[in-house]
Amino acid sequence: MNLTDAEIFMSSPLVDDHSHFPGLSRIGALLADPGRAAMLWALMDGSARPAGELTLIAGLSPSAASAHLARLTEGGLLALEVRGRHRYFRIASADIAASIEALANVAQVSAPQRVAPKPARTVPVDMRYARTCYDHMAGELAVRVFERMIDRGMLNRDGDSLDATPAGAAHLADWGIELGEQQRRRRRFACTCPDWSERRPHLGGALGAALLDAWQTRHWVERTDRPRILRITPQGHQQFDRFLAA
Repeated sequence: MNLTDAEIFMSSPLVDDHSHFPGLSRIGALLADPGRAAMLWALMDGSARPAGELTLIAGLSPSAASAHLARLTEGGLLALEVRGRHRYFRIASADIAASIEALANVAQVSAPQRVAPKPARTVPVDMRYARTCYDHMAGELAVRVFERMIDRGMLNRDGDSLDATPAGAAHLADWGIELGEQQRRRRRFACTCPDWSERRPHLGGALGAALLDAWQTRHWVERTDRPRILRITPQGHQQFDRFLAA
C-alpha cells in the first residue's frame, strides 16, 4: 500500500513526539487571555507596576487579577518584587519583552482584512515616532537610526545578531558607550528587534539599552508621563538629524 505525503508526515517522529517544544502551548495559553495580555503590554515600558495598577489596566476584579498575575509569574513571563506590603510586577527578561514585541508585529500582519503589511497608521503619532520597547528605543526614529548605523558600517549584521565594527566602536565611544562593558553583560549584546508599528527592525539587546541611556544622559531623549512615549528634545532633533544626514 502506498502512503500519501500527508500520511507519511503524520507518521513521522516530529509529529508523534510532542516533547520538542513542550512549553510552546503553555506560553500561548498564558498570552491568550485579554486581561493577561493587557497587563503584559502595560509593562513593556520596562517598569515595575503594583498589582492594583495592573488590575485597573486590565479591567478585572482584584481576585481575578491576582490569579492572572500568579499564572504569569509562575509561567516565567513576569517577575515579582515585594516592596514592604506591596507587590510589584515587571517583565521577567529582555528576551520575553522582545518576544512580546515580535508577537505584536505578527498581530499587525495577521489582522483581519489586512491586504499587505504596512505601518500601523492608527497608532498615535508620538507613540509611532519614539517610544520605549522594554529598555531600548523603538518607533520610526529608532528604526531610521538603526538603518543608518548599518549603512555607515557601524554594525555588522548576521541574521538577527549584530556586532560593532571598529568604526562603530569609535562612534559609540563618542556617545559615551564602552563596548567592552556592554559585551560583558549577561544578555545578548546586540540584536534586531521587530518594530510592530514600522514593520522594520530597530536595535535591541544590551547595546540598544545602552544607547537609550546615553541619549537620555545627553538630554537628547526624555521620558514623558505617558506610558512608553519618549520626547525628543530640540538638541536631540539636531543631533539625530545630523547623524541621519551624514
